[in-house]
Amino acid sequence: MTSNKHALQALDSNNKQPLYLQVQQALRRSVDSGTYQSNESLPPERQIAEELKVSRITVRKAIEGLIQEGLLFSRQGSGTFVRPRIEKNFAKISSFSEDMRARGRTPSSAWIGKTQGLVSPAEALALNLSPGTPVYRFHRLRYADNLPMLVEYATIVAEFLPSLDSVENSLYETLNESGHRPVRALQRLRALLLDEKKSKLLHAKEGDAGLLVERIGFLRDGRAVEFCQSFFRGDAYDFIAELSDL
Repeated sequence: MTSNKHALQALDSNNKQPLYLQVQQALRRSVDSGTYQSNESLPPERQIAEELKVSRITVRKAIEGLIQEGLLFSRQGSGTFVRPRIEKNFAKISSFSEDMRARGRTPSSAWIGKTQGLVSPAEALALNLSPGTPVYRFHRLRYADNLPMLVEYATIVAEFLPSLDSVENSLYETLNESGHRPVRALQRLRALLLDEKKSKLLHAKEGDAGLLVERIGFLRDGRAVEFCQSFFRGDAYDFIAELSDL
């Protein structure tokens, strides 16, 4: 069903930005404010154009840009919709691929780099390792339905994997096969602004809001196996945790 809400703030005649960028900002504000919610359709291009007093071509260009960013998606013959945000349960240890499949998304990855070396001082502190301990490092871009969602830097203690090249797709699947999948983790969440490099990878703008999640994963015997830093798009994720006083 097409929404008939009068939801868009009028464009500022003193704004010198291109009109399509101003239209994008107006649409973003309506989504961020909750006027248009997950899976809800936007008004037709004609209605948006009339409301904002711009051409339909300008509206189409603005919407295409927001689809590329991942804020919106289109359904053939049905219109343009707000893409649902992904909820990540902070209380459950799961891989990115498992999270996406559980939500009906198709996960994929692009490798940026795989390296092996000796533990750095920061990694040694996080993993409680002695200087000189061998580690494997995995750097990749993670996608859901071909949209970039996060940039991941993972460090694994080398003794817990058969080899650097044993990880082809899912790191957690490979750790599980080797009998070293984490069963407990400590996670820290911090808000940040995306720098130029990460914003390009995530199809965002430099300075856009992002989230950094640091995770240290532990084996059943208490040894740390994984130190992971994941930089998320701030507009795509909600982190949830169930709390209880029991």
